[in-house]
Amino acid sequence: FFGLYASAVTFAMFRIITAMFLKDTLRVASLDIDNTIQEKLAEKEHYTQKLLDFFYAADTDGDGSLTLEEFNHILSNPNLKAYFATLDLDPTKEWEMFTMFDDGDSLVSIEEFVAGAMKMKGGAR
Repeated sequence: FFGLYASAVTFAMFRIITAMFLKDTLRVASLDIDNTIQEKLAEKEHYTQKLLDFFYAADTDGDGSLTLEEFNHILSNPNLKAYFATLDLDPTKEWEMFTMFDDGDSLVSIEEFVAGAMKMKGGAR
């Protein structure tokens, strides 16, 4: 009888230790997911800030929107063209990008620019 009792207690102890280990493992995994989400949000915010910096540099008249001329002019600068490429956007297709960003009024607002660039970066090319 004592052998059966010792076996049951040992089995129960192993189950408790296993449960504690699983609880800690799941907690760490949950924190890892939260950290990954926070990192992705920070990356998106950083990317958006880069887009805003580019937009403000391109908006030479300061009216809060880009014309095709402004867009082409900024992309004629080799340094800014390279910067645009670092944003994972193809600077060789100015017209296609401008028409994708534009909502039909021949002006690209900051919201249209950021939304269009995010779509293009996301693989919706």
